[in-house]
Amino acid sequence: MSASNATILGTSGPRLTAREAAFFRDADPWGFILFARNVDNPDQLRALTSDLRQAVGREAPILVDQEGGRVQRLRSPHWREYLPALTQMARASDPLRAHWVRNRLIAQELHDVGIDVNCAPLADLVEAETHPVLRNRLSGQTLEEVTSAARVCAEAFLAGGVLPVLKHIPGYGRASVDSHKSLPRVHAPREDLDARDFAPFVALNDIRMGMTAHIVFSDIDPVAPATTSARMMEVIRKDIGFDGLMMTDDISMEALSGSVAERSTAAIAAGCDLVLHCNGELDEMETAVAAAGKMGVLAQARAASALAQRQPPVDVDTAALTAELEALLS
Repeated sequence: MSASNATILGTSGPRLTAREAAFFRDADPWGFILFARNVDNPDQLRALTSDLRQAVGREAPILVDQEGGRVQRLRSPHWREYLPALTQMARASDPLRAHWVRNRLIAQELHDVGIDVNCAPLADLVEAETHPVLRNRLSGQTLEEVTSAARVCAEAFLAGGVLPVLKHIPGYGRASVDSHKSLPRVHAPREDLDARDFAPFVALNDIRMGMTAHIVFSDIDPVAPATTSARMMEVIRKDIGFDGLMMTDDISMEALSGSVAERSTAAIAAGCDLVLHCNGELDEMETAVAAAGKMGVLAQARAASALAQRQPPVDVDTAALTAELEALLS
């Protein structure tokens, strides 16, 4: 089988159009990502995930951001609403158990509609300057809090038949601006980054998929954000020790400069395995596909290692887990 294109792509709405299906068949992206615009109800979502896989003729991974709180693509009335992670960690009588239960329920809901990858856990640390767009999505201020929460989250997903994606490597907690709109810059010295920002990702470097942070660390590379920086990718691979499948954060975010083609080319050249393109705009996707090219040999091996962890969910009593979560939060 030939290598897939080194992209993960979105789609425009709740149903796959004929033009999109033909494009995906020819482009053969490694996987797909869904957003709120793609979600209506469980039956519709099962049909969409099936159609996406049929378009490429294989069990392509289908991703979503289902963290809870503000970043939750599947919402009521068909799915549970979850507290922001930081709020739940503060409220729960047993924070780590509540975090496991919450994420096990999320995994069950995702697997039921054909979604098998969730873009979580977040291992960024809460800092005084952390931007509000990120702050309450995180799990705590200490290395122990964040590492433990991320670990139980990843384990809960895997038990539910869903693969985790560790983000935002190598650390986004010091970002004081929103990378959807502008480029964060961090001027902390390397020793401080090693001791704090990078440390959770070292502890979690066995997770098989990760997502970059669009952020400049000026003491390492004063020009390029981690996503497009060969220096930062070397830090991630060698010093942090993350050898999993690395996808960019959304290549369309305004933190990055240049065209979609230039961003995609730069990310692959820096050492990312996959370009993540999220907005579902077909013209942009065509550009990203052409720029990213086929997955390299190392990227294919990392992808195979990640997908080897896909398994059917372990049987669980969802009603009992729901009741337990409510008790832990009451």
